[in-house]
Amino acid sequence: MKPRGFTLIEVLVALTIVATALLAAGRAMGVMSQSESELKLRLLAQLSAQNRIAFLRATRAFPPTGTSSEPCPQGKVALDCALEVSPTPNAVFRRVEVRVRAVGEPDHVLATLVGILPRQP
Repeated sequence: MKPRGFTLIEVLVALTIVATALLAAGRAMGVMSQSESELKLRLLAQLSAQNRIAFLRATRAFPPTGTSSEPCPQGKVALDCALEVSPTPNAVFRRVEVRVRAVGEPDHVLATLVGILPRQP
């Protein structure tokens, strides 16, 4: 009995399995790429929030209560920092909450940071 090759059906089944595996791998790479860019954006937003709190502390600011918004770009990424200043039970301190969003995406908060600022003598 002499050895036979693969039948056409066997080859088509093998090609279907390989194509499915390649599509799944391509999809996984796309998801990983999206996740990487989102993580990078969140890291830059966290740095912006930390910079805003550090700036307020370095300038010994004691901002009035209320909300404000200002641009806080990091590198080539345009970000917007929304500050919400509220009083604390101790009148010597203010609570500052910084929310960072990408410009043009007001509903997508990338980072939030809360700091306490003392009144300087």
